[in-house]
Amino acid sequence: MSKNPHISWLKDIRKKDISSVGGKAANLGELYSKFPIPDGFCINVRAFETFLEEVSIYGKISALLKKIDVNKSGKIQSISKNISKLITKSKIPKEIEAEIVKNYEKVKGFVAVRSSATAEDLEEASFAGQQATFLNVTGKDLIKSVKECWASYYSARAITYRETKHFSHEPKMAVVVQQMVNAEKSGVTFTINPVTKNKNELIIEAVFGLGESIVSGMVTPDHFVVDKKTISIKEETINEKKTAIIMEKGKNKNVKLSSKKANSKTLNSKELKEIANESIKIEKYYKKPMDIEWAIKDKLYILQARPVTTI
Repeated sequence: MSKNPHISWLKDIRKKDISSVGGKAANLGELYSKFPIPDGFCINVRAFETFLEEVSIYGKISALLKKIDVNKSGKIQSISKNISKLITKSKIPKEIEAEIVKNYEKVKGFVAVRSSATAEDLEEASFAGQQATFLNVTGKDLIKSVKECWASYYSARAITYRETKHFSHEPKMAVVVQQMVNAEKSGVTFTINPVTKNKNELIIEAVFGLGESIVSGMVTPDHFVVDKKTISIKEETINEKKTAIIMEKGKNKNVKLSSKKANSKTLNSKELKEIANESIKIEKYYKKPMDIEWAIKDKLYILQARPVTTI
């Protein structure tokens, strides 16, 4: 990892750096040299800690967290909102802000700003979706998005989850800033069949446009069951995908698809084989079943990989 305590580029990050960069960044860094990962950098855990200390809100946050009662969801919501205000209304120290902006200028264009908590993307804890992700972010909104990402560490859902799992509320979260892929097609792969637990099958789900339409449940994706040994399609279900989320002028836009497109197959055989082969390589690398997010824009990109937690 780089010697800069606040910023690390994905190319310099490895799995062993998880305590400094969090689970998502550690996984992306580990994959970066071997798989097609969009370029980006990580704002390390230390930057979050320094921010809270230098703007003198760490003590206030700790005091609020001591008042938590997991049986009172309304109180947790109130505490979460108060902590969020403390973070979003405070100014990031000039030195850290300058480092973030300087490194963003090397990536350029639209970026995704994603949380990377130190317990995130690990087998023993599924934090998926508990902290914020901001898409299509450009320079003027970057610092605001970083602070909102930090604030999401104290969302009511995340606080409740940590309390019930007996995890610490110490500010152990980094933020990944990564090039956006304006995807033509997106999806997820499970390197084990999560329903039947069959380890010899891959499940690939795909939609047109950005993968947010799968995450949001707006669209039922096409569903492919692939034999891992022969890379042949065992089953395919082509669903009607009436809409797609695309990036237009820096914003996500939900567009209606023609009836012909909506009912067409998202992936051709070449794309299915490439996704299957890359997914198998990732599983072999980690030596365990994996949940992989991917996107296609002229070529295949791996957006995220984490151990399957539902088996």
